[in-house]
This record gives sequence, structure tokens and C-alpha cells, in this order.
Amino acid sequence: MCSHESSFQPAQFLLLVGVPVASVLLLVQCLRWHCPRWLLQTCWKPDSQEGPVSHADPLPEYESPGQCPPATSSEKDAFYQELQRPTEGQTVIRQVMHKLLVFSAKEVDYHGDCLILQDMGISLFIPPGAVAVGRQEQVSLILVWDLSDAPSLSRAQGLVSPVVACGPHGASFLKPCILTFKHCAQQRSHARAYSSDTALLDAKDWRPLGQPGAYTSQDECRIHISHFSLFTCVAEARMGREARKWLQLAVFCSPLEPGQSHLQVRVYFLNNTPCALRWAITNEQPHGGCLRGPCQLFDFTGARGDQYLKLSYISKGWENVDDSSCQLVPHLHIWHGKCPFRSFCFRRKTADKSKYCSALTNEIIVTMHTFQDGLETKYTEILRFQASEEESWAAPPPISQPPPCNRLPPELFEQLRMLLEPNSITGNDWRRLASHLGLCGMKIRFMSCQPSPAAAVLELFEEQNGSLQELHCIMTVMERLDCASAVQRYLSGTQSSSPAQIPSWPAGGAGAQEMVQHDQPTEAT
Repeated sequence: MCSHESSFQPAQFLLLVGVPVASVLLLVQCLRWHCPRWLLQTCWKPDSQEGPVSHADPLPEYESPGQCPPATSSEKDAFYQELQRPTEGQTVIRQVMHKLLVFSAKEVDYHGDCLILQDMGISLFIPPGAVAVGRQEQVSLILVWDLSDAPSLSRAQGLVSPVVACGPHGASFLKPCILTFKHCAQQRSHARAYSSDTALLDAKDWRPLGQPGAYTSQDECRIHISHFSLFTCVAEARMGREARKWLQLAVFCSPLEPGQSHLQVRVYFLNNTPCALRWAITNEQPHGGCLRGPCQLFDFTGARGDQYLKLSYISKGWENVDDSSCQLVPHLHIWHGKCPFRSFCFRRKTADKSKYCSALTNEIIVTMHTFQDGLETKYTEILRFQASEEESWAAPPPISQPPPCNRLPPELFEQLRMLLEPNSITGNDWRRLASHLGLCGMKIRFMSCQPSPAAAVLELFEEQNGSLQELHCIMTVMERLDCASAVQRYLSGTQSSSPAQIPSWPAGGAGAQEMVQHDQPTEAT
């Protein structure tokens, strides 16, 4: 018996030990296959973007925010209702859910209308007859300041315009509407319009819209649309060529006050579009930063390397606090339109307390050089910055004003400017209006050199104290029925109170501001 029992001991041992071990191994394998992905993500966070280089400043860069939880249906409804609420012709900057947006909304009927985002270079023209008779459409024009909505780009592609949404998504019209926004591609043949036929909160599906250059002029995209969605513009070079775009270099700093020991200067590398500069101004407002002087243009090459910002001169009495006098901006941060900035922090020297030293430190003069890697000897832009304690950062004192003149309603002024600005082959544009106002050929050529010839001519009409009736008559004689229709809508609303004069509006014509910024103070570009 003993011999028989001893022969079964190994088998019993295997059963008692092997089965539990095998069960544990099988359980572990099952957990590896079926454990939720979010458990792994708590221990692993991908580094999807290049880290900043030599940053000493606390300001946020214009980069894609982290992934937000999906919105509920009620949150989506509230989001779109907010964007469709009429803004009475005003441009609103507001954080809606997790997106910073600039938008304007109107009710549009058969007579058509024009939506304009002030200071952004963006407009949407709905022609007469685009909406059926007896109907009203809620229309919104939205500038998206959120890079997560931009197309996913390769190294050969560069973002050269803002992302613009026309709402509500999917709305269609009887006639094509005209969406206009600025781009900064150097060659129009390299600028290609893209569209995403998706709602603003949905995953984007960007696709090319026609051939490169089909919807672009030298610095503007003009897209005829009958179906509302999202639009942008991308620079794409043909095989064997390199795409380029224009940057604007903007220098910001806070006021230099007596007794202030440190001063930080920030240089933004922005697309050369009005809305990009406006974003930088909005980004600086909470920190007291002010734009110092006009922006400088920079010829940025998509096929080249990173951008360098090099400190070359500091006036006496000041020293650089940073460890390095040269900072690097990753190439793709600029090429993909992330609006990066780099900064230098300066400190007053305190070794010498003499009056001479104090006189030296009550102002600071800085010179910086910026260039792309490998092109330092060929192309370098020089940035000069100066600030002093004696400067007046407040608004200039009021000066004597000329006698008041009739002012067009700011919204009508902008609408007429957009309609008259494009040059017509027949000359039936701002030039014809200038002729009706008594300008000769030489003066008209002078007007063509202005930043906005149409705005200059309309301001001349205001200075001549013209009435809405006179302007309507001129547009009818010019056979510009689109402009006449726009004037007629305002004329109908003012005839009862002032039949012969334009009503009193804030002075400034094209420069009149109707910006309403919620949670952001207003600042002119």
C-alpha cells in the first residue's frame, strides 16, 4: 500500500499547486487584455507637442488646449443658441464652453445683409434674394481662436489664415453668399482654401476646396458659399518649390514705472493677418501688456529651420536676467500658426546710486535680431524697443475738433466699404463714387494709395455733410443697386425723424468701434 500511495503523491502535488497557479496566470492575462484604457492613461501621458524653449514668462501661448470631456446634448444646444443670438451688429469676444470665439449674429431676410467682425478682416455678405420672401434666417459669423479646430498639417503645409465658421451649420441659401477673410501666403498660387462640413463642436473633416489659388487674391480669400460650414486657408507649395508666408513681429511690454526693478519684453511671431494681432492684444490685456510701435514684417520660409531671437544691445544701467541672450522658436510652432512668443527680462543695475546712474535707468533701449536657422547672414530682421518713465501711457489729451459733420452709421459704413473696395473692370467701384464727389484723376490716384480707398472716399462724403438720400441717389445713378439697397434700409428707419440729414453717430467712420468684449477689456488694434 505504501508503495502504491507514494506513486500518487506527485500527481496530487501538481493538482494542488498547478491549478491555482494556472488560474492566476490566466486571470492576469485577461486583465491585460480587457482593462480599461483610462487606467493606462493615468500612468502615461503622451508628449504631443514640442516643449517651449527658454521660457521665463507666465503668459500662455496660443496652443491647442487639452482634450475636454464630450459635451452633453443640452450643453451643445446652449452653445449654438448663444452663437445665434443677435448681437445688434456688434462684434463679441467671449469664452463659450471651452472655446474662445469672436462672433456676430443677425436676422437676415429677403433684402440680404452683411456681417462684419470688426478689426478682424472677416466679413460675410448675404446678397438680396438669398433668403426666400417672407422668411428670416438667423445667421452668425464666427472666428475660432482655438487651434484644436485647425486642420492637421504636415511639415510641408502652413496655416496662413484664421479658422472661420458660418452658422448655423448646414444652412443653405437661394443665392451664393460671399465669405471674405485675410491670408498671409506670399504667393496666391500656394494658398489653398479648405472646408470642413461639420458643426463647430464635432470632429473636423478638413478637405481641399478647389484648386490652389482658386479662391484667393494676393492677401485675401473670397469664397462663394451656399452651404454653411467651417473654412480656412493653407499654404501648400508645388513639387520642387518652397512655400513662404508673411509674419508680423509684435513687441509688447508693460509700462515702465518709477522704482520698477524689472521689465519683461515679449516678441510675438504672428501670421500677418488682422485677427492674429488682435489675438495677441487680447492675450496681453490681463497682464497689462501694450503693443510697442508698429509691427514689422518677416519673410518666413516653410522649408527652413527654427527661428532665433537674439539680444544684441541693452542700454546702460540695465542687464539681462535670463541665462541666455538667444532664444529659439520651433519651426512648426510658427509654420502651423500657433502664435508663439519669446521674452527677455531686464533688471536695473543697483550698484551705483548716483544721479547719473538714475538718469540712465529711467529709460531702456533694446535691440534684437531675429532670423531663421541657416539664414543669419542672408536675412535678419532688426527689432528696436524703447521705453521710459516719462512716457504717457494714458490716452492723449483731447484736441480741438473740426466742426461736426454727418456720420454714416458705422455698420453701413463698413458694409459699403466692403462692397466698393474690390476694383471693378468697368470702374464702377469706389473710383466712380469719387468722381461723383468731384475728385479728378490725380486725386483718385492718390486715394488708391490709401490703406482702404473706399473708406477714404466715404469719409470724404461724410466731410461734405452728405445725406442718406444723396448717397442713395448716387448709388442708384451708379447702378450699384446692392449699395443702394443697403442705404435704403437705413434710410427707411430715419426718414420719420430726420428726412434730410444723416442721424448723429459716433465720429470716426471706418474707425468707429462697436466692439463688445465680455470678460475682456476693449483695445483698438
